[in-house]
Amino acid sequence: MTATRTYGYTDTLDAEHYARALNADIRAGLTATPKSTAPTWFYDARGSDLFEEITQLPEYPLWRAELGLLQQHAGDIAARTGARSLVELGSGASTKTKLIIEALGPTGLRYVPVDVSADALHQASAQLVTDYPGISLHALRADFTAPLVLPELPDSGSRLLAFLGSTLGNFRRSTRGPFLRGLRDIMRPEDFLLIGADLVKDEGEMVTAYDDAQGVTAAFNKNLLHVLNHELDADFDPDSFDHVAVWNADESHIEMRLRSRAEQRVKVRGLGLSVPFEDGEEWITERSAKFTVDGLRAEMADAGLRTDRLWADQEAGFTLILATAG
Repeated sequence: MTATRTYGYTDTLDAEHYARALNADIRAGLTATPKSTAPTWFYDARGSDLFEEITQLPEYPLWRAELGLLQQHAGDIAARTGARSLVELGSGASTKTKLIIEALGPTGLRYVPVDVSADALHQASAQLVTDYPGISLHALRADFTAPLVLPELPDSGSRLLAFLGSTLGNFRRSTRGPFLRGLRDIMRPEDFLLIGADLVKDEGEMVTAYDDAQGVTAAFNKNLLHVLNHELDADFDPDSFDHVAVWNADESHIEMRLRSRAEQRVKVRGLGLSVPFEDGEEWITERSAKFTVDGLRAEMADAGLRTDRLWADQEAGFTLILATAG
C-alpha cells in the first residue's frame, strides 16, 4: 500500500509465519494416524474463489442464513450494545460486517478487522474507508487463535467483538473452551461478543452441504493438494483421491476427507517426507462442528460468557448469539 492509505495497519506476524505454520501442521498431520490437517491450507487465490462459489450453492444455506439474520437483527444488536468500537475476528472481505457497521453508525465508529491475510485486510479496508469516509479503521494482521493484543481503543463505551461464519466450528471441542476464555479475558464488563454458529440438523442435509451436486466442494477439498504441490514441492495427483463428507455423530461435526483411490506414496520434498497411503485410506482435511443451542450456551457459560440474546433461523439451522462477560 502507498502512503495515501487512510486507515491504520498493524502486522503482528513475521514474514515466515505462514510457512512455519504450514510446515508444522502438514508434517504432524501427514505422519499421524489417522492423517489430519487444518482447513487453513485450502485458501490460496483459487481456494478463496471456490469458497465464494460454495457460499452461493443451494445445498449450503449457512452463509445466506447468517446474512438474513444480520439483515433482520443488526438494528437490535446496535441498540443492545451501543458499541462505538467493533472488532471482527477472521474478517476476510468484511461483507456481512457492513450490516453491523451501518446499524452502529459508521461515522466515528472504530473498526478493527483481524485476519491472517494481509491482502484480504488491505483490500477490504480500502473499500470500507471509501464506502464509509467517517469510519476510523485500524486493520490488524494477527493469528486470533493465539492470545490477542488489540490496538488502542477508546476507554469509554462498549466494544463489540464479532466472530461470524460459524468459524467457531473449526475448533475442536478441546480447544473451543480455551479460545472462548481467551476472548472473555480481553472483554470488559460493558463489552459484547457476537458469535454465529451452525446448528445440528438432518444428517443428510448436513452432509450434502459439504458434498454438493456440482462438485464445487470436492474441488475446494482437492485444492489442498494443489496448495501443497506449490508450497511444499509435493507430487500429489488430485485424481488419485476422492472427496468424502461424513457426519461424525460422536464428535458432532462434519468431516471432509480425501480418500486414496489406490495404494500410493507421495513425496513432499519441502519437508523431506515420503508419505504412504493405503488403498481407501482417508485423510481428514476439515472438521466443522455443528451445535445445539443449549450446548453452545453451556460452552459459553463454561468460558464465563453470559448469553444476552439469541436469534435463530430454525429452517436453515443457524443462530446468532450475543453474549457479555458474565
